Amino acid sequence: MLAEMRIQGLGVIDEAVLELHPGFTVVTGETGAGKTMVVTGLHLLSGGRADASRVRNGASRAVVEGRFAIGADSPAHEVAADAGAEADEDGSVIAVRTVSADGRSRAHVGGRSAPVGVLSELAEQLLAVHGQNDQLRLLRPGEQRAVLDRFAGPAVGDPLAEYRRVRHAWLEVTAELTERTERAREMAMQADLLRHGLDEIEAVAPEPNEDVELTKQARRLADVDELRSAASEAEQAIAGSSEGDPEAPGALGLLSEARRRLTGVADDTLRELEPRLAEASMLLGEIGTELAGYVASLEADPELLERVLARQAELKKLTRKYAADVDGVLAWAKDANQQLAKLDTSEEALAELANRKQELETELTEHAIRVSAAREQAAAELGKAISEELSGLAMGEATIEISVATHPAEQRDPHALQVHNQLVHAGADGVDDVELRLCAHSGGVPMPVHKAASGGELSRVMLAIEVVLAHADTTPTLVFDEVDAGVGGRAAVEVGRRLAKLARSHQVLVVTHLPQVAAYADQHLVVDKSAEGGVTSSGVRVLKDSERVVELARMLAGMEGTKTGRAHAEELRAAAEKDKKGDRNGGRKRKRR
Repeated sequence: MLAEMRIQGLGVIDEAVLELHPGFTVVTGETGAGKTMVVTGLHLLSGGRADASRVRNGASRAVVEGRFAIGADSPAHEVAADAGAEADEDGSVIAVRTVSADGRSRAHVGGRSAPVGVLSELAEQLLAVHGQNDQLRLLRPGEQRAVLDRFAGPAVGDPLAEYRRVRHAWLEVTAELTERTERAREMAMQADLLRHGLDEIEAVAPEPNEDVELTKQARRLADVDELRSAASEAEQAIAGSSEGDPEAPGALGLLSEARRRLTGVADDTLRELEPRLAEASMLLGEIGTELAGYVASLEADPELLERVLARQAELKKLTRKYAADVDGVLAWAKDANQQLAKLDTSEEALAELANRKQELETELTEHAIRVSAAREQAAAELGKAISEELSGLAMGEATIEISVATHPAEQRDPHALQVHNQLVHAGADGVDDVELRLCAHSGGVPMPVHKAASGGELSRVMLAIEVVLAHADTTPTLVFDEVDAGVGGRAAVEVGRRLAKLARSHQVLVVTHLPQVAAYADQHLVVDKSAEGGVTSSGVRVLKDSERVVELARMLAGMEGTKTGRAHAEELRAAAEKDKKGDRNGGRKRKRR
């Protein structure tokens, strides 16, 4: 959960520290005081887009810091560990996001600098921020399908994963078959060129690194006389003249004379040099032997030289056309063979691809049917659960139906799939269209939720969905930014009750303008705005019980200065506490039964 949050230089907030309750925390304040900066700060901590305009006027940067209590078995713990984050003594991890006035952004996790993407991964496991934009997203068919899949869990998730795996292979085979069919002539010409090149290379049959070895051999054969002379003279310098000229004894003779002169001298230092001269004499003898062998191996062979030069000419024809050297030519041949396998437009190859496509279509259809069946079952259960929640949100006669229908394929749809004798569009999320339909009163006709629901009703539908999905939601902290817009009266009271109910299993943070919602909170934070020296700033503070009554009275049409307003606020607070106590006791009784 989010244990603490510090905001500095963000919007109208100069500096504020929020110590959050593990249950239900509410944030209130006058319009323009900066309540939404709390949610903005959470968006930044979640890796959201940095906006320099959010930096407080006159400040060099905005800083948002959050201290998260993370369990050892939480996926967030692994994300933090992978980022090299270091936990505090109490096991919590601190995440920091800094936005400078010029728009540059930096992130830190556990004292270590980290990419902003790491904050996104961390927040994905810890925070879920819901605002009025989420209500708009709820109107999108894709979002409605995601809600249903989230509720269904593995029942949809497992077959959907298999569907996506098979669909990927099906799309690849389909694209290859289409390309080979439509580009048959072009591919046949390309294949002929590749085969011609391969035939040329195969006729020459080059060996790896052959051109380098031939160059060395050709140079030796061409320079045989010069090499023989150099080796012979070197051997003579070591061994001495073959005629035995005493004036040219050679290096071995000179070493032998040096050894003789040192042997028998009385000085120990000189005698100790003699073994080293013996080693040098032995080494020179070995070199002389090798030189003699080299000279003996050198033979002038004009025919061999001619054959080597002819082979070099063959290889150069290949290297001029296909690569810079023989190894490159061999690599080209390997790649050409691989390309040929894909350019096969023969009837046999096309038939094999068509058969493979048909096999994948059959398998894909089976997975699509399983996904649809699981969705239909989950849709009935989810619709019933949401309807029950709406009955407690002052929408007693309203019901939600969730329609699951196959998405028909359009004409010439490349992703068309035959399911139950109907051509449907096989999208990445299956073949289904999911639609939430609201029937506002008994006897009414269910209509798409975006047509049937008002703004306040849409807020309650979204809240009902969150309460229903709470059992499957592993995100520990849920944030709601004025999702109660357009709600009032008894419905507002019920929104507060549902949020309090949600806070039994999650940490809930709500920014609201409704006193009926604020009355149910376990902790009440207020954003105060003040002006000093012409500069407006805001801070956040925790309200005591007596201060909560004053704030609730203010929210009740600005009645904080009247006895009637305070009495009304106290009555509202007492009723909320009684409701919460009754709900908790009812929950315990149900558990005992």
